[in-house]
Amino acid sequence: MPYLAATSLIWAFSFGLIGSALEGVDPFFAATLRLVCATFLFLPYLRSRKTGRKDCEKLMTYGAIQFGLMYSFYMKAFQYLPSHLVALFSILTPVYVALIHDFRQRSFSPNFLLAATLSVAGAAVIKVKAVPTGDFWIGFGLMQLAGLSFAYGQVAYRDWKRQNQSVKDQEVFSLMAAGGAFVALQFSLFFTEWNELPTTLPQWGAIIYLGLFASGLGFFLWNKGAARSNPGTLAAFNNAVVPLAVICSLFVFGEIDDFSSGQLTRLVIGGGLIAFAVLLCQRKKSKTGH
Repeated sequence: MPYLAATSLIWAFSFGLIGSALEGVDPFFAATLRLVCATFLFLPYLRSRKTGRKDCEKLMTYGAIQFGLMYSFYMKAFQYLPSHLVALFSILTPVYVALIHDFRQRSFSPNFLLAATLSVAGAAVIKVKAVPTGDFWIGFGLMQLAGLSFAYGQVAYRDWKRQNQSVKDQEVFSLMAAGGAFVALQFSLFFTEWNELPTTLPQWGAIIYLGLFASGLGFFLWNKGAARSNPGTLAAFNNAVVPLAVICSLFVFGEIDDFSSGQLTRLVIGGGLIAFAVLLCQRKKSKTGH
């Protein structure tokens, strides 16, 4: 759980940073460069001989889905939504985690689904203003595709790691990041607006920061934590970043000036529900060890 908590804090800052510092920068190019940075960050630790070719291909596929597809959808959503709504519209990811885990294990875990649902409810309570119309639906759809991709990748890696306890997370993470970078590059080659590349030092600095910390260190710690948590805790923690990201987007980056006491109350209640979902799962142990 500490790894998941640390990652949530790292990611909370990234939502507003993307919405402010990277405004006008092509999202596909930014996603690709972030994953390239993450790949090189962990490349010195790579020990592919410990896994073998088949497992290397598996890990690259998991990374292609969890990071490559997710980032492509996620970064594109910023063209239709402000960063606080990007954070909010990722709220269904816990349910996807719980259901994908049960599907892969051919089982049904009502306690984990309950925790995921509580986490979703908590995130939903934190809605800061009326739902917009028009392009909102495009952004919402992109975020659901991103959530499904991220959910599948983390569950698949968790299952793989539990079958390969002798392999350290840092010894294979660059394989996953490389798989994600390859997929993001394909999207970039077809959809990048080449007149929207970074042009200022703050933009390049934001991409490098996000690549090394939010993508590199963040994804590494998240998957490390996923392999050490039960599925309910993992599902619930997928929304822990929501109240933190909303707070950061609103008060650090100043996206909304008239944040009322009622909205603050919803933020506290929603955050409390998410925390309760996490604590609930700490008392529930999977009978199968999954």
